[in-house]
Amino acid sequence: MTTIGRQPPRRFPRSAGLLFGLGLGGFFDGIVLHQLLQWHHMVSSRYPINTIENLELNTFWDGVFHSATYLFLLAALFVLWRSARLSHFKWSTRELVATMLIGFGAFNLVEGVVDHHVLGLHHVNEMAARGQWIFWDLGFLAWGAAMVTAGYVMLRRHYD
Repeated sequence: MTTIGRQPPRRFPRSAGLLFGLGLGGFFDGIVLHQLLQWHHMVSSRYPINTIENLELNTFWDGVFHSATYLFLLAALFVLWRSARLSHFKWSTRELVATMLIGFGAFNLVEGVVDHHVLGLHHVNEMAARGQWIFWDLGFLAWGAAMVTAGYVMLRRHYD
């Protein structure tokens, strides 16, 4: 119940944290796994990096992927900025970290299931022996599930 002229208490915008987590998860994957370690590229299971043309195609789709993750970060910044301008905005480091973990983990789970298992576009570590790819893919999913779980636990403890 609110009194006339008073704003209701406002919670931290969890959607901003989720979007930050999705974007950071994508950038981590793209920067670390695609570029630094070069374990895979966006469509490297279908177009192996064994010709210049395939490398160019994979690099293009890596760029499309990075553009999408960039849009997640821009959306997160927009939501956070818009909310922070309100006088009744409540900052919460715990909620930011928790929702970022959930978003990052959700990125791993969705990208891992869709790209690695359903579409077979690439696998986490295509530099490993082919028989080991499934273990890297399952580890990626487990890492994502652990982040979602940790974020959820942080949120629950915040309100218990």
